[in-house]
Amino acid sequence: MKITVNGETRETASETLGALLLELGHGDARVATAVNESFVPATARNGLRLVAGDRVEIVTPRQGG
Repeated sequence: MKITVNGETRETASETLGALLLELGHGDARVATAVNESFVPATARNGLRLVAGDRVEIVTPRQGG
């Protein structure tokens, strides 16, 4: 199915947000996620089913000064 991840259209076979994070190499990394502009807590990612056309945002924390 086609979804948009951080503004880029992608093809994925992942059915859940948790599976998509694994597919994209985020694994156990601490990231913030949103689907269709709604925040998704880490505890809900494996249960959130993706559908074609979803817009996913994945934000990784950065350190710096």
